[in-house]
Amino acid sequence: MLFSTAYAQAAGAPAGPAAGLESFLPLVLIFVVFYFLLIRPQQKRAKQHQEVLGKLRRGDKVVIGGGIFGQVSKIISDTEVEVDIAANVKVKVLRSSIQEVLTKPEPVADTKTDAKPAIKDETKDDHIGTDSPAP
Repeated sequence: MLFSTAYAQAAGAPAGPAAGLESFLPLVLIFVVFYFLLIRPQQKRAKQHQEVLGKLRRGDKVVIGGGIFGQVSKIISDTEVEVDIAANVKVKVLRSSIQEVLTKPEPVADTKTDAKPAIKDETKDDHIGTDSPAP
């Protein structure tokens, strides 16, 4: 005969509630690893990117989605920004299409509160202790 008779094996211990938990434990561990290695860092980067875009202001040098470098010339609204990409070439882009903010301009100094720079008193001899004579 070409076919042999298959005998059923004796049944093992009856499956209880602990057996179901043990079978799902590897899946739970895989999900935890994926969360800490992939999902959580991505959410942190997205949150940082939203904060950077929220603080965007005129004069910032940026990279737009297609890899185009430019400088923010005008904030039109919460979703739109005008960017200079060349001399006399301005484009209106979505704020979310800005990939990276490269540099931020120096903050504008408040002229009312800034003290005047100290004027150097040139009558003093700056050459004390040198071999050259004073002018």
